[in-house]
Amino acid sequence: MINNEEFTKRLQKVIDFYGESASSFAEKIGVQRSSISHILSGRNKPSLDFVLKVLSSFPEVELYWLMNGKGNFPSKKSKIPTLPISEVEKNPIPEIPQISKSDDKSIERIVIFYKDGTFKNFEQS
Repeated sequence: MINNEEFTKRLQKVIDFYGESASSFAEKIGVQRSSISHILSGRNKPSLDFVLKVLSSFPEVELYWLMNGKGNFPSKKSKIPTLPISEVEKNPIPEIPQISKSDDKSIERIVIFYKDGTFKNFEQS
């Protein structure tokens, strides 16, 4: 049996971990803002559909941890890449070089792919 009060604490922890508001969290998982509000206030219990939406939108959340507090959050299986501040300082965002236009062509965007699988997208503003 799910302890609703403990579930709401864990859900709030997920929302806080990602720096989301209840509204933005609701939008990301595809539910109405009132659903989040009612669950967090203890008025409603989460549905299976709600739990599945959280799990599919945030793969770092483990089912057993969310439902009964057993396991880890964030999941040790999925590593969220983070760099220490010293690494970020060593690798500043490179400047985009000025490229002369030829044949009336202009650059729409530049994408830089990093070895860790992340990327940075620069678009013409």
